[in-house]
Amino acid sequence: MPLEAATLVRQIGQLHADTVSRWHAQPLDNPYTGLLTVVCTQHQFNFRLWHEEDTARRRDVSDAQIAQVKRNIDGYNQQRNDWIERTDETLLEVFGSLGVEAPADAPLNTETPGSAIDRLSIMALRVYHLREELGRSDADDEHLAKVNEKLARCAVQQADLTQSLQELLADLFAGRKRLRVYRQMKLYNDPAFNPELYRSSRRAG
Repeated sequence: MPLEAATLVRQIGQLHADTVSRWHAQPLDNPYTGLLTVVCTQHQFNFRLWHEEDTARRRDVSDAQIAQVKRNIDGYNQQRNDWIERTDETLLEVFGSLGVEAPADAPLNTETPGSAIDRLSIMALRVYHLREELGRSDADDEHLAKVNEKLARCAVQQADLTQSLQELLADLFAGRKRLRVYRQMKLYNDPAFNPELYRSSRRAG
């Protein structure tokens, strides 16, 4: 039976929320199949990236530890972007298996489903950590008010993004729009393109 856009988007949203909660209590896992396996893998890199970014702001650790955290961030961010691309590639495979073929002149979207799913992944992390703030025993009323204001904004943005993704997927499944995989090409992680890396390699040689 063909995938239905609204159902798929609900599954993705549930996956994001469930795993964020679960991964804070136990090791990362990926019990999903098909496209959702890819979505979960991409989400894992956002999860790791989020917590490394928190650590990078600490002042009570050594410069060497911060340098390692920065390298971790670079690695996770590269993998995050690689798996955004993999999400879109998997969707193209799904469309092919369903015989969906958009006309050559069908419009493209400015954001791919993979990119929108990535944003929803980050939003799930943001909402989880904002809700954590509500449980802090040392939080005063002013802080709690700011948290609730941010959560209200998140709810609007999450709903808008969810609706937009659902509409985009519906158009793609119906062949009303085309999907093109956009390569991120993070040149700073490639020793062949980052002048700081290839120049230092020449100096070392």
